[in-house]
Amino acid sequence: ENVFCKLSGIMCACGWGFERNKLPPTSEEVVKVIKPYFQHCIDEFGVDRCMFASNFPVDKSSVSGVVVWNAYKKLCNELGISEDEKVKLFKTNASSFYSIN
Repeated sequence: ENVFCKLSGIMCACGWGFERNKLPPTSEEVVKVIKPYFQHCIDEFGVDRCMFASNFPVDKSSVSGVVVWNAYKKLCNELGISEDEKVKLFKTNASSFYSIN
């Protein structure tokens, strides 16, 4: 219960070749590649100990920030995450972890 999982940075670490494509990836393409990793983390740590984050400007070489955040929203919908759980993943868990009011 002292360990949290920050869900971010996977674009730069894995890349999936998006940086070499003529067009940037869509949020649907990003969901397709991150889903197994993020789903595993959420399944193992639980919604109460995970938080979405960005890894910008580092990830900028592969994907835009808007696409990343839209991918997170779409991922939540695909995983059946409730509205209350979304608030935790997008806001309250990070606020609590980093002691931000």
